[in-house]
Amino acid sequence: MSDVKIRAALETALVAVMPTFQFAWENVMFVPTAGIPFAKVTLKMAQPQNPTLGAGFHRERGIMFVGLAYPLGQGSLASMTQAELIKTAFARGSSFASNGVTVIVDSTPEIVPAITDADRYNIPVKIRFWADIYN
Repeated sequence: MSDVKIRAALETALVAVMPTFQFAWENVMFVPTAGIPFAKVTLKMAQPQNPTLGAGFHRERGIMFVGLAYPLGQGSLASMTQAELIKTAFARGSSFASNGVTVIVDSTPEIVPAITDADRYNIPVKIRFWADIYN
């Protein structure tokens, strides 16, 4: 259940930063609206760490990918401004909690170079995190 709590903490924080955005969540049907930006959110969990011996504690780690998808032909200012806003909101050392689990951002978020597809200019933002889980 810790992965569910981690996801809830991070996704709630992201919606608070981008309240007017449309989101394409994992495994949820989503049809983008032409001409409107949206964010595709993916959570990738990494191998848990066991920094101490014993069964009562482990550390979950992972990366939340936020793909900002903007219509082509509008320049990069709006998308980069939004990426910087996310980077600031999820600054290194930030913490977000859900149901007794606190998620810590362990490094400055990374804004990846843009990728273009058929009709979107995409700016990926990577947010690396960890959470200590006590059993």
